[in-house]
Amino acid sequence: MLGHYHGQIWNASDIGRSFGLAHTTVRRYLDALTSALVVRQLEPWFENISKRQIKAPKIFIADSGLIHTLLNIRTMSDLEGHPKIGASWEGFVIEQLVRHLGVDYSDCYYWATHAGAELDLFIPRGQKRYGFEIKRTTAPRFTPSMRSAMDTLRLNQLDVIHMGEHIFPLAENVRAVPFSRMMDSILPFA
Repeated sequence: MLGHYHGQIWNASDIGRSFGLAHTTVRRYLDALTSALVVRQLEPWFENISKRQIKAPKIFIADSGLIHTLLNIRTMSDLEGHPKIGASWEGFVIEQLVRHLGVDYSDCYYWATHAGAELDLFIPRGQKRYGFEIKRTTAPRFTPSMRSAMDTLRLNQLDVIHMGEHIFPLAENVRAVPFSRMMDSILPFA
């Protein structure tokens, strides 16, 4: 079940009901897996703004191989046809990006509103605010959700990590960065 929650907002009550356990017990199990570095909990960012925001963590299995095993994904063909391929890609890229930037996972957030606006990864650093969107496409576009994140979170920079080959601008302070060039295009935080 944890594999199916990869890349989704955590709901301990749903899992608890499925197993006949209290949500507090399920939460303790999740915290134990997080302490063992098997699971990553990406906490939500919320501020006192006019939009209703999501306040539950998003979870990712830290190792792509483990998530694929839990979902019985054995081959690249299996992965290409699986409904969790986007979540698998998102989790993999976030893990690589957090390591590359040299930040602690506890300093990373996601942001989402009940109206549907979201940002995959938000990292505040002092007075600067950085956002990252992960898109499993070769031609990402600037979306209303990205505009909402730029405006609401007052982002200094938004990088959209994609599967293509080229870096290109999407809007002011928003650029598309291919995963293959992420390490040389996005500087680690000092």
